[in-house]
Amino acid sequence: MKKNIQNDNQYEWSISAKNSLFSLNLKEIWDYRDLLGLLVRRDFVSFYKQTIFGPLWFFIQPLLTTIIFTFIFGNLAGISTDGLPAPLFYMAGITAWNYFADCLTKTSTVFKDNANIFGKVYFPRLIMPLSIVVSNLVRFGVQMLLFIAMIAYYLFQGADFSITWAIMLFPVIVLLMALLGLGAGMIISAMTTKYRDLAFLVTFGVQLLMYATTVIYPLSTAIEKYPAYSWIIEYNPMTPLIETFRYGFLGEGSFSWESLGYATGVTLLILAIGTLIFNKVEKNFVDTV
Repeated sequence: MKKNIQNDNQYEWSISAKNSLFSLNLKEIWDYRDLLGLLVRRDFVSFYKQTIFGPLWFFIQPLLTTIIFTFIFGNLAGISTDGLPAPLFYMAGITAWNYFADCLTKTSTVFKDNANIFGKVYFPRLIMPLSIVVSNLVRFGVQMLLFIAMIAYYLFQGADFSITWAIMLFPVIVLLMALLGLGAGMIISAMTTKYRDLAFLVTFGVQLLMYATTVIYPLSTAIEKYPAYSWIIEYNPMTPLIETFRYGFLGEGSFSWESLGYATGVTLLILAIGTLIFNKVEKNFVDTV
């Protein structure tokens, strides 16, 4: 909104925001889609610049993690994998979890990491967290190729599992993981503009959250062995998403429409809160960062 000011000692025009706190500015974001593409490319170049293996880390990281989990949790601890081959069970959880965790951790520092850019030029601020979600989606797609190759290998070996109809929910699961990571990340990013200590707790907190999600164990085992604490895992919105992911691709998992509906509701609520806080903080965060 523009307002004419008559006093000669002040500026002639004053510009104030008209957008609602819940506004996503989708039309404006679409107008800046070229910038979104440039930011996605920047993330790839900056992350793998001056590395020996480059994009091969997309495969190396989940593969090494799967080997470690198989040895520690499968062989030493003897944790159940619902009858699935241990590497396949852990690869499914790691692939899904990595996408959510990367969206959350990288979005949670978007204000701090891009303060200089935000203070110099105007563009829809939501472009930054969206670029993180999209760039991580490309990485997730590459890791899915590794997961599918592992499925093909075990099917060829005659392993006892099967792909179910729930695989059709795969796009929905990916979308919910992206929105959940985006919403939670925006909340944390807005809070870190005033409370810098949160930035140091995010990585540690995400690691702890992984153990409260069915990445290294099935939900059925948690309910059977630890019924007093299983409600923490069940009410974790990532648990139904990972369980549905496993059920679709491997035929094992605690799938239900009620749990998936719960995860969807929590995700949309967190996204709405994240959008509200992000839009509120973006107007004056440069003064506090």
